[in-house]
Amino acid sequence: MSKVKTAYFCQHCGTQSPKWVGKCPNCGEWNSFVEEIIQKQESGAAGIRTTQKLSKPRPIHDLQAAQLPRYPIVDQELNRVLGGGLVPGSLILFGGEPGIGKSTLMLQLALKQLNLSVLYVSGEESEEQIRMRAERLGLENPRCLVLMETSLENILLHAEEIKPDVLIIDSIQTLASQNIESSPGSVSQVRECASRMMKFSKETNTVVFLIGHITKEGTLAGPKVLEHMVDTVLQFEGDRHHIYRLMRTTKNRFGSTNELGIYEMQGAGLREVANPSEILIHSQTDDLTGAAIAATLEGARPLLVEIQALVSTAVYGTPQRSTTGFDVRRLNMLLAVLEKKCGFRLAMKDVFLNIAGGMRLEDPAMDLAVITTILSSNAEIAIPKLTCFAGEVGLSGEIRPVTRIDSRIQEATKLGFEEIYVSKYNKGLDGFSKKIKVIPVEKVGDLFSRIFG
Repeated sequence: MSKVKTAYFCQHCGTQSPKWVGKCPNCGEWNSFVEEIIQKQESGAAGIRTTQKLSKPRPIHDLQAAQLPRYPIVDQELNRVLGGGLVPGSLILFGGEPGIGKSTLMLQLALKQLNLSVLYVSGEESEEQIRMRAERLGLENPRCLVLMETSLENILLHAEEIKPDVLIIDSIQTLASQNIESSPGSVSQVRECASRMMKFSKETNTVVFLIGHITKEGTLAGPKVLEHMVDTVLQFEGDRHHIYRLMRTTKNRFGSTNELGIYEMQGAGLREVANPSEILIHSQTDDLTGAAIAATLEGARPLLVEIQALVSTAVYGTPQRSTTGFDVRRLNMLLAVLEKKCGFRLAMKDVFLNIAGGMRLEDPAMDLAVITTILSSNAEIAIPKLTCFAGEVGLSGEIRPVTRIDSRIQEATKLGFEEIYVSKYNKGLDGFSKKIKVIPVEKVGDLFSRIFG
């Protein structure tokens, strides 16, 4: 019997060391090395396919730029986030918190894609559980095959025999290779399984989805090298106590990383939200203070979101600054601008800010709506219901222009808004005067005098 070999791997970046060290020399994390049992297999052993093709350096203008046709996706939200369909031979990592709906969304994709053959591999659920979920979704697809397996070698054998267009692995942390003797989910197993999946994907032009777990810090479990190996990293976000789910891409070799997909969790699965502005704006009948509508932009999609604020006298000596869905440091900056440049006394008041619908946005164009709703709550004066805002606030109290103002104004017009406040320095505002009243403002003081008198 051969001697058992062990090594130490960093749980954050995957760096290997022959002995335990306190601080990783690569990523600088402390106490991140864990011992793994490894078993190196000699070259030419069973289960490892070697490539004998010799590569030669060539000039870049002699390389062939292959235009692979994308597979169109029935799910338009996923289609938008991926950049216009599935690229053959791409490896996609799909991560999210437990219970957020990762398996449900992937099973929906497998059952809706009638034009593609799909192999759905589950290492976490039984056949009965998947069948029950499919019945709840109300979908059928004769070209969707389901496999309950955790052995990487068996999965690859079935995939080579079936030759599916799309391979879905649920999840990468449950797979184990017989070449590595450590337990499933370890750093070495995840790295080995992902590497073999990447090789299979590139050699066969198969689209491979790897569902990944999330750690308590909110990052993808496993070595950091896993995110470097894949072509696309999708993040599924949302509160399990709310019905809306957000899909973002943090890495995409075949498209933009600024797109956003929105879903609504229902009893029959995840429903695509084609027009999120309608659900993110609360249609109240009475005039409420501390509520304003911001015309924001997420990727190429314009969104109108409701921003709520509550300003009250601080009970304790230190005032509270609390935000939900908005950067608290930017809120502190805007409060300092209102205090220093505009003369509003907010230093000894609690300020609570919330973006309705559970959204988390970072568009600086929301600044104008944020300061307006803060001033509305402080003065107890309601903002007109059919008014929205799009502008960035500078440190001198000036209203700075924002990008793609035409898309923001068109979205506000489509939803029936009558007025929109924008920066005076934005160009091309004359063409919208007939559909919606565009009000340019230069400073925060001008905005306050126009709205609150």
